[in-house]
Amino acid sequence: EGFGLEDTHSVVNSLRWGPDGWLYAAQGSTVTGNVRRYGTDEPIVHSMGQQIWRYHPERRRYEVFAEGGGNAFGVEIDAKGRIFSGHNGGDTRGFHYVQGGYCRKGFAKHGALSNPYAFGYFEPMVHHQVPRFTHDFVIYAGGSLPTSYHGKLFGVEPLQGQVVESEFTSDRSSFKTRDLSRPLKTDDPWFRPVDIVVGPDGAIYVADFCEQRIDHSSHYASRVDRTSGRIYRLTAKEVSTVRSFDLSKLTSRELMEWLSHDNKWDRQTALRVLADRRDSAIVPHLRSLIEAHSGQLALEALWGLHASGGLDEAVTLETLDHADPYVRLWSARLACDEGTRVTAPVARKLAALARRESHVEVRSQLACSARRLPAEQLFPILRGLLRHADDVNDPHIPLLLWWALESKAETDREAVLGFVSEEELWTLPLVEEHLVERVMRRYAAAGSRVDLAACTQLLRLAPSPHHVQLLMQGFEKAVKVRPLAAWPEDLVTTILERDSGSLALRVRQGDQEAVRKALQVIADEEALVDERLRYVGVFAEVDQSSCVPVLLSVLKNSESEVLRSATLTTLSYYREPAIATGVLDLYDDLPDNLYEPAHHLLASRPTWSLELLRKVNRGEIESTALPRTLLRRILLHPDPEIATLVSKHWGEVEGSTTEAMRTRVEQLSETIAKASGNPYEGEVLFAKRCGKCHTLFGNGGDVGPDLTSYQRDDLERLLVSVVNPSAEIREGYENYAVVTTDGRILNGFLADRDEQVVIVRDLEGRNAVVPQTAIVELQALERSVMPEGTLEKLTEEQIQHLFAYLRSSQPLP
Repeated sequence: EGFGLEDTHSVVNSLRWGPDGWLYAAQGSTVTGNVRRYGTDEPIVHSMGQQIWRYHPERRRYEVFAEGGGNAFGVEIDAKGRIFSGHNGGDTRGFHYVQGGYCRKGFAKHGALSNPYAFGYFEPMVHHQVPRFTHDFVIYAGGSLPTSYHGKLFGVEPLQGQVVESEFTSDRSSFKTRDLSRPLKTDDPWFRPVDIVVGPDGAIYVADFCEQRIDHSSHYASRVDRTSGRIYRLTAKEVSTVRSFDLSKLTSRELMEWLSHDNKWDRQTALRVLADRRDSAIVPHLRSLIEAHSGQLALEALWGLHASGGLDEAVTLETLDHADPYVRLWSARLACDEGTRVTAPVARKLAALARRESHVEVRSQLACSARRLPAEQLFPILRGLLRHADDVNDPHIPLLLWWALESKAETDREAVLGFVSEEELWTLPLVEEHLVERVMRRYAAAGSRVDLAACTQLLRLAPSPHHVQLLMQGFEKAVKVRPLAAWPEDLVTTILERDSGSLALRVRQGDQEAVRKALQVIADEEALVDERLRYVGVFAEVDQSSCVPVLLSVLKNSESEVLRSATLTTLSYYREPAIATGVLDLYDDLPDNLYEPAHHLLASRPTWSLELLRKVNRGEIESTALPRTLLRRILLHPDPEIATLVSKHWGEVEGSTTEAMRTRVEQLSETIAKASGNPYEGEVLFAKRCGKCHTLFGNGGDVGPDLTSYQRDDLERLLVSVVNPSAEIREGYENYAVVTTDGRILNGFLADRDEQVVIVRDLEGRNAVVPQTAIVELQALERSVMPEGTLEKLTEEQIQHLFAYLRSSQPLP
């Protein structure tokens, strides 16, 4: 249960039995999945459309087989058990899905891949330029059409009203197609083929929607004729009559004979019946078939052996050495399909096979299967596969190898680093071109202290300047929008040792000439803003008080609000009295966007907070200009004058009562029920009101929890979280106060910590890096970082718009 129904043409579809006993199906592009076994409280598997999934009825296990694709509607499983689906775009006939793969999807419309560290995806199968689209097709293996049609792709083209025949050939480990003919076409504009299958008689059956229009709006508005659909059958010119039959009435030995039939439907149905029976009596006979044959019959016998429960360790060790590559391929896949540890002999055999395997599709499957194993069994397989230099330009294998390695990057970090410590691996073409940059980028992008320590170790392991350069390319891709503040000193030192280092790094090392040059860039109004921002951020990490006059000048004179905001953040790290004076002198003239960082700075130190409150007391600043969240932060300073001034001008600042919040939730619920908002308007409001902290559909900040998989269809819970954010604080997002030795108080959630530093992230996403030696007190607060009153200045219509977007199950097109 839990497959979304948000869109009429993107629902779960095309159930197909696989030869391995799993039930395969597609999920379209604009629906979500929150799937678990019906009637249970098992953990939900969340997905964002565009995928092939599978379910094992006996094991009661659901999993995503491969992610991405077009608006996946149709599943084809060919004679070798490979998985395909069509595409609703042009210039291709569809996608080839491999186990655990990530395919291209409509990222802007349908969201990012579930793995932010995929760093790549598979393109659709190569094809010449053609108009859209072929969403469903079959690879013909029915046995009754002339042999020239065997192995050809037959696909429906509903927009053009025809069926296409395409040549289907290998493209290394994947496939490519080329159109040959239109075996079914007509002048009838109502012919709309939407489904295609091969039947028990070997004929091709085509479902015709039979409508003048084939678009979303007509069907959504019920402008369809429910009686006009048709089914066509494509056969050979001379067709023999097919008598009725019932495979379930055959004996198991008789079913074995059907495994050699020409029609794939016959073979796959016989396998399904054998799987239902699990007749151990035929196991020896199936083993004999595998030993005596190669080609399709050996593969069918392997599937039959698996279905009958006879594919044990001893047989697997034999079939992994079989002459037929697809027997070897499926032996590896079935051995690793449980996603758990295989036996030690099988693990050794898989590693040996990876080293010597000559067939590219087998190597592709080995990469897929290795990813499902524990690290100690994965890496010997990966080591063998990486030695096949011919795979360096394969459309699938390089990324499959990366995804296998990445799958252990967090759970088995030391094993990954141990693996890459083998110097000889660094010079292998697959490693140099596809893994070195990505592994560095992976750890740098994750960005925790332990991940950055892994970056340090990778730099030390690099055997040559060329490899250091590759690592730094990956590092730069990950940190180009990330300040240096969170970099451990050990990492900076190593970069400077292995790479000459940038000006920013030399500033951090205390090079006075570099300090002078960086301040020149900051002061230069002709310099690029991004470059100036980078150096402003660097001075938040070092103790160089010579920067204060330059930063105050930029704050006063720059036309860039982004740059002025960054200077306020950096100035908060210094204690010079001129800072508060300079900021307060400019206070009345600050643009609205700069009040928050100015307040953040002034509230960080007790003397600066007092200067701000005294200006309010003298009537120079309106009391209404200071939000309650700021006042609560100021009150963290244990100063009696601060407490007196806050009480005098604002009274109690603890926030609304529980009863008042409950009433507000009811009011908002009624407002939202009055009218359907416009989610496009809501998206704009989200970016302004929520997007600094929260991510939705891949867009936004990383201060608070990602809302994409949050239960946003539960309106009451959603409203409570907005109105009373302290009612339920997610683990990892607790609010902390940090008191430092120089009198500062910072608050936010702990983005990271180790023995050297604590990193505190505030509502604007700013990271404050505080050395452990500078911390006097670290205290958890009961109140959430998220402020109350987020919706207070919105009109009823704006609230309706915002919640229309918040409750959207898919990114807006």
